[in-house]
Amino acid sequence: MKTQPLPKEVTISPDVLFQELGSETVLLDLDKELYYALDEVGTRLWQLLAENGDPAAAMTRLLAEYDVDEATLRKDINGLVDELHEAKLVTVTP
Repeated sequence: MKTQPLPKEVTISPDVLFQELGSETVLLDLDKELYYALDEVGTRLWQLLAENGDPAAAMTRLLAEYDVDEATLRKDINGLVDELHEAKLVTVTP
């Protein structure tokens, strides 16, 4: 099974408001009236992407912070980024 590469860059939309609530984050796009909630790991990924937009750097940090294997984490990052992109909360540079 071939591993899917991570996007080169992920940029958070300037129209998205986000608020951390404990270990979770709520995302809100006022224009589209879209509400999205992230769990603890999704919140950490969001924080790392907000810092520099580099999914590969985010994956390196998450591997150090959580007990997860690289293949699973890569799949989860790609899945969440795809969901956020489809919801137009982020833009992605492949």
